[in-house]
Amino acid sequence: MRTLLFLAAGFLLMGAFLLLGRLFSTQFPDASRLCTWAFVLIWLAVAAANMWTGVAKAGYSVGEELPIFLLVFAVPAAAAILIKWRFL
Repeated sequence: MRTLLFLAAGFLLMGAFLLLGRLFSTQFPDASRLCTWAFVLIWLAVAAANMWTGVAKAGYSVGEELPIFLLVFAVPAAAAILIKWRFL
C-alpha cells in the first residue's frame, strides 16, 4: 500500500512540475525541460529517503528495498521524461 501511495504522490508531483513548466514556457523557453529535470532530481531524493526509511526504520535489507526503490523512482521519472519528449 505504501508503494502505491508513493507512486500516486510521484505522479501528482510530476503533474505539478510539468504544469509549472508549461505555464512558464512562454516567458522562458527552457522551462519545461528545466522543470522535468528538477522533478527527476527531487523525486530521486524522495525515493532515496523512502528507501532509507525502509532500511533504517522498518528493518528491511538494502537488497529487499532496492526493487521497491527502482519501482518508486523509475515509473514517475520515466513518465515525466516520456511526456516531456512526446508532448511538450
